[in-house]
Amino acid sequence: MKNLTKLGVVSALSLVIGASAAFAENIKIAFIDPLSGPFASTGTNGLHQFEFAADHMVNEKGGVLGGTNFEIVAFDNKISPKESLIQLQVAIDQGIRYIAQGNSSGVANALTEAIDKHNKRNPDSRVLFLNYAAVDPALTNEKCNFWHFRFDANADIKMDALTDVMAADENMKKVYIIGQDYSFGKAVAAAAVSNLASKRSDVEIVGNELHPIGKVKDFTPYSRKIVASGADAVITGNWGADMLGLGKSVIENGFDGPIYTYYAAGSGITAAFGESAKGRIRLISQGVSTRLPPMRRVRHMKRLRQNTLRVILTRAASLT
Repeated sequence: MKNLTKLGVVSALSLVIGASAAFAENIKIAFIDPLSGPFASTGTNGLHQFEFAADHMVNEKGGVLGGTNFEIVAFDNKISPKESLIQLQVAIDQGIRYIAQGNSSGVANALTEAIDKHNKRNPDSRVLFLNYAAVDPALTNEKCNFWHFRFDANADIKMDALTDVMAADENMKKVYIIGQDYSFGKAVAAAAVSNLASKRSDVEIVGNELHPIGKVKDFTPYSRKIVASGADAVITGNWGADMLGLGKSVIENGFDGPIYTYYAAGSGITAAFGESAKGRIRLISQGVSTRLPPMRRVRHMKRLRQNTLRVILTRAASLT
């Protein structure tokens, strides 16, 4: 769904590959994400990042276990949970035991449940789910299972950080919340309402609505409602084509306040916005700040890798 920085994906996937390699002779990772339809660019971007990580972080350095290379196998799920389950079974039938997915928490919910059931029924061919960007909090709370590993902050964590910044804006009195109509969009809206209530109880939420995911061709009706509401700021968890379409439409229809987002910097979106978004589009993301002194950055990345490796090693070991 979303776009991690290239460094973040390379570092995280390198850990996954390194841990997996210790327990298998031939490593294949099934990449199940949208490679066609309205979110094709987002899925393709994620695919290329995984391919880059495998090729440049492992294969070009001689591979592992005496020269074994890694292969990312792409499966197009068309952003459909049903199609994702079909592709999951195809991957499992091909002997692939590592599944990577990130675009759409709806898909992730379907995959994590299916993988959990598969592993209970087939202890000799268990599968590990590597979730790189599906951030519905439920996935690591009430729906958490041992075989699901996510290396991205969930929607609640992101909103907590985002609203810290928003709360400091004394001129902000009215906020409009808009997002995609599925589990992730609902989680973003709930987190926004909760965090604003606790940090800025004086702020009025003048709009809170969801729109069909991947189906809106013209966001003008939504944008006009936002402008008419008198909102000082907008919050959206939209990603991919829905982020670009909404953001451009809101700006073109005369909204001049900040638009607080999760995913306005992925898949060429920043370039597509151009100068019109300068000073308006605000983004919450994670990573190592380039403002940190070099040695602090190194120590931060070492701690991140060590903590991530502990979790992945535990799960990978359980596949044997």
